[in-house]
Amino acid sequence: MNWDTIRGNWNQLKGEIKQQWGKLTDNDMAALEGNRDELVGKVQERYGLTRDAAERQVDEWARRHSDTHRA
Repeated sequence: MNWDTIRGNWNQLKGEIKQQWGKLTDNDMAALEGNRDELVGKVQERYGLTRDAAERQVDEWARRHSDTHRA
């Protein structure tokens, strides 16, 4: 799933993202508004990951989400 689609469906996807990264707060989710780089930064910050590790996690989530939500 591309990030334009994720951004467009952000309100519907917030719950799934919070399931994946439970340390993200409602305030985090509201501020992110579907921005990939911001999500990577928050995942990195909350989980003490390197930037590369956080990017891999976010990209993997997006791939899995795309696979499970194909029509």
